[in-house]
Formats: sequence, C-alpha cells, structure tokens
Amino acid sequence: MKYKKIVLKNGLRIITVPMHETQTVTVMIMVGVGSRYETEKEAGISHFIEHMFFKGTKKRPTTLHISEELDAIGGEFNAFTAKDKTMYFAKVDSKHVSTALDVVCDIYLNSKIDEKEIERERGTILQELNMYEDTPTRNVSDVFETMLYPDPLGREIIGSKKTLMSFRRKDFADYMERFYRANDTVVCVAGKFNEKDILNKIKKYFGQMEVGKKPKIVKVFENQKKSEIKIKFKKTDQTHFVLGTRAYDFNHKDRFALALLSIILGGSMSSRLFIEVREKRGLAYYVRTMVESYEDVGYIATQAGVEHKNLELAVKTILAEYKKISQEKVNSKELQKAKDYIKGKTVMGMEASDEVAMFFIDQEVMKKKITALSDKFKLIDKVTEDDIMRVAKDVFRNEKLNLAVIGPHKDKSKLEKTIKL
Repeated sequence: MKYKKIVLKNGLRIITVPMHETQTVTVMIMVGVGSRYETEKEAGISHFIEHMFFKGTKKRPTTLHISEELDAIGGEFNAFTAKDKTMYFAKVDSKHVSTALDVVCDIYLNSKIDEKEIERERGTILQELNMYEDTPTRNVSDVFETMLYPDPLGREIIGSKKTLMSFRRKDFADYMERFYRANDTVVCVAGKFNEKDILNKIKKYFGQMEVGKKPKIVKVFENQKKSEIKIKFKKTDQTHFVLGTRAYDFNHKDRFALALLSIILGGSMSSRLFIEVREKRGLAYYVRTMVESYEDVGYIATQAGVEHKNLELAVKTILAEYKKISQEKVNSKELQKAKDYIKGKTVMGMEASDEVAMFFIDQEVMKKKITALSDKFKLIDKVTEDDIMRVAKDVFRNEKLNLAVIGPHKDKSKLEKTIKL
C-alpha cells in the first residue's frame, strides 16, 4: 500500500494513503502524549483534554454543533487516550472529506476548554471512572499494570477522583502548551480523496502551529526477583484475573516471535488455552492471551473470568501451557497457522480506511518510522519454531510471573503455592 509523508517547517507530519477501491475516508490526528507524561497532580488530564476537545470551538460553539455536523453526513467520530498517545478521528463518505477534515482540525487546534464545560464534563468522567470500577473485565488489566510498573506508567489513564476534582482551566492550558505541539503531532488521511487539495488544506490549518520540546519519558527499570500476586477484593459473580510475565518493548528484535507465541497460546478460538481452559475443562467463557508493549518495557499475559472456586485450577492450567511451550517445540503446522492468522486479520482490517490510518499514524507517532505491511509479513515469516521456544524460555520464568485478581478473595497463600512454572 503506497503512502506519502510530508514534514512541514514546524515539524508537523502529514501522511496520506490513497485507497481508490473504497468509498470512505478517515481523517486522524494523533499526538505523542498520554498518561505516562503526567505528573502525579496531573493524573488523568490527558484523558480529560480528549473529552474537552468535543465541547466546542469558536466556529462550533457546543458539543451539539460538532456532533450534528458529523451526524448529518453519517460520519463516525471518536477519540482515545493511551499511556503514550492521544488520537482523534472522523470517518465519512469520501464526498464529505472536507467536512471531516475541517471538524477534526478545528477541535484539535481551536477547542475553547470552557470553565463551565469543564465542570459538566468532570461529572461525566467521574461516572466513567465508576463504570470502569464496576467492569472487572476491563479493570483487571489496570490492576495488572499498576502491579508491574511504577507511576506514571503503571497509573490508570483516567486518573483518580482527587485529581479529576482538582483540575482548572489553567491546568489544561499549561499541559497543552507543553505537549500539543506541531513536532509531536501527526495528521493522517486514508481512503478516497484528492491528495493535492487535502494537503493544501492541512498545510493551511497547521502551518502556524507552534513547535515545542517534548520531555523524555521516565523509563522503567525492571528488577523483579520473584513472582508477585495482587488481589483487589470485590464482591463479584466471577473472579477475573490476568496472569503473565514481563517481556519486550515495541522495538525488540523478538517482538514478532512474541506476537506469534501469544496467538498460539490464546489468540484465537483454536488456540491452546481456548481449547484447554474453555473447551476441555469448561473453566471460563473467555480466555485470551495478549501482548502489550511500550517504548521501554512490555509483557505477555493471559486473561480469563472463572468461578471463584476454580481460580487456582485455571491458573495451574495456564501455567502448564506456558511451561509446555517453553519445553516442547511447536510444530511447523501450528506455527504456520498462527502466521496466517495474524496476516489474515491484518489484511482484512486494511480494507477499512480507519484501520489503514491507524496502521500508519501509530507507527509514525510511536516509532518515527513506518514499516510497510509486506515487510512486516516478511519478518513474521522469518520466525522459526526454535525462535518460539527460545522466546518462551526467556519470558516464562518464575521470577517474571505476575498475577492480578479481582474477586471476593483475601487469602494469597493458595495462589502463592500455585504460581510456579
């Protein structure tokens, strides 16, 4: 898939990806800042700013003006905040690309951040925080990361009630002054559009955006000596847990082997853990293995929800599969299936303009370098059975094991005896 990258004098990067076979277009803006750049007092402000960008500009004074304009053309629009990036996008019928571009650029560059709207949105975000607390399938991943990493990386993206109640307009202005800068912003347009026209408009919108110096992250130093367990006591109908180990950062040479390892273990409905935990033993409705990686650290982990009494058995079952894959080579057929699974899912996703935009913009923001899909596939194809076993041996070690649990449990002693490879 061909793309073009242009860098303006102020450092803003523009990526255009023509897709002549689609009738949609996605406009996406990403800035390389998220919750791990916040001070303790600023916890949650990146996410709060994301919300405030939909609350009105001079041109579109209210939330309704923004949403009505995009709803009127059947557009999809949203945003998200991660620990190291924040993204805003709109996806529309290609004939409405100018509208989508104008709206997304307007909210990014000209949001009012009105004091009255801050007060209103504060209540909304507090309810979002409560919702996450009441959703253990989501919250258990946060518990796992707070266990692995110190603040700010380990801290929950949404912040705390204390910090959310403390923010004033000046806090938002100061934060945006530091981080929302041209040289850390990328604009991507993917789909069906007139490239010359779109480039000229983006240059006009962003040509005067100011440059800034981005502070470096506080890198995590990992020195875990023994397995760890963290239980968040909560009266739930199911026990939810994440069991995993420290692994690799997003530039590590073995990142593709690790990704394939996760697919073989718990990435599909025919994976080892899905068959063993769900199909054979009936221990869980959902069980999945995933990889998370940052600039400096990463992990591989399995998440599941089980009956309270089956927690130890489920943990033992997963650990047995971790041990097995680090001691016995996967066969070539199983490895090839995992490779084809990743490639197939990726190719299907790349039929959608929003997925294409995310593929390019995420790489540019996080790595400052774009690896073409064909080159990624070549790197995947190079992974051997020996690589899978070597990586499994490296990551699945007792001193790297971590278990986070949400449920009505107080006693760690049984789990401490169980969490051994």
